[in-house]
Amino acid sequence: MSTFSIFLVLITIVCFLLVVVIMVQNPKGGGLSSTIGGSQMLGGVQKTTDFLDKSTWTLATILIVLILLSSLSFTGTLSDTDSKIIEKSEAPAAMPATPTEPAAPATK
Repeated sequence: MSTFSIFLVLITIVCFLLVVVIMVQNPKGGGLSSTIGGSQMLGGVQKTTDFLDKSTWTLATILIVLILLSSLSFTGTLSDTDSKIIEKSEAPAAMPATPTEPAAPATK
């Protein structure tokens, strides 16, 4: 497995985690922080919001770093290097324009 493929798998995992963390949040005070409860919980509601906020920024930073590293590790080996268009355009150019043997005169 190439380095680029490893980065693609890691980017996919981080994107999935980022979507989950963002969907748990609710900017109007709902979401996970409101369903956990009040101050009876250890840490309280404010700590849950801080954790979700910090995890969003951390995952976003990791995602950007992984994208930059994957672009540096990309060598272009995944693409098809043998183009069929180039092969087709080179084939007629290889044929001579004039015949190499002179044509015999027609006799009647």
